Amino acid sequence: MTDSDILSAEGIARRLKNRDLRVEYYPVIDSTNTALKARAAAGAPEGLVIVAGEQTRGRGRMGRSFFSPADTGLYMSLLLRPERGAAESAMLTAAAAVAVAESVEALSGRKTEIKWVNDVLMDGKKICGILAEASVNGESGMTDYVAVGIGVNTRLPAGGFPDELRSSAGAAFPGGEIPELRCRLAAAILDRLTELCAVPDSPECCRAYRDRSSVLDRDVDILRPGREPERGRVLDIQRDYALLVRMADGTVRRITSGEVSIRT
Repeated sequence: MTDSDILSAEGIARRLKNRDLRVEYYPVIDSTNTALKARAAAGAPEGLVIVAGEQTRGRGRMGRSFFSPADTGLYMSLLLRPERGAAESAMLTAAAAVAVAESVEALSGRKTEIKWVNDVLMDGKKICGILAEASVNGESGMTDYVAVGIGVNTRLPAGGFPDELRSSAGAAFPGGEIPELRCRLAAAILDRLTELCAVPDSPECCRAYRDRSSVLDRDVDILRPGREPERGRVLDIQRDYALLVRMADGTVRRITSGEVSIRT
């Protein structure tokens, strides 16, 4: 970290256009999503943002850990209370990916890609992971709240990434100095995300997502827990962010869960 990249709630707040957001900053936390979910269950209102300089138990999808070292990344979670069904969480994940991609591009001047459904890439390497966790009312089927967790690798960690991540992980700003980078990036992402979340099924968001897709028109393996990988070619990304895939046997299927690995 440089002296000009101090992360603070005040630094983020003064750059936010959306004054309904309330930012709390913690130098170290176990997981911003875990902390936010506890606050949500206790009745915290929509718009609470928890930001950390380091996570000791950062989490990704499928129960994976998310490498979150001190001072080289932006780790934050936003509390939303959408009055819609549980299926919307996939759209919120996509909106978060678009918000990150656009914000990183604006600050870095470099292009990004989005790997279905929740990874933002730069130069083929993952720079951001997103985890949206919803709490659903069992009686109504409506969403009580969604914690949208975002982890961005802003700079390369000292000594580089761990061996298991070295070939797949990258940093959005590996060189050059941008004053108060993480505060500026956090505010840009939060402002754009709350704009997109107002209409998460908007054609604009879907178009921005599709334009950056790293899987569209590519051969992929579809990966789901407890199943053998299935091979197919991605034909389209639909309005609800499901993949339309032509399978190896020629059938066309909608894929709404799991992950994909691009075949080289």
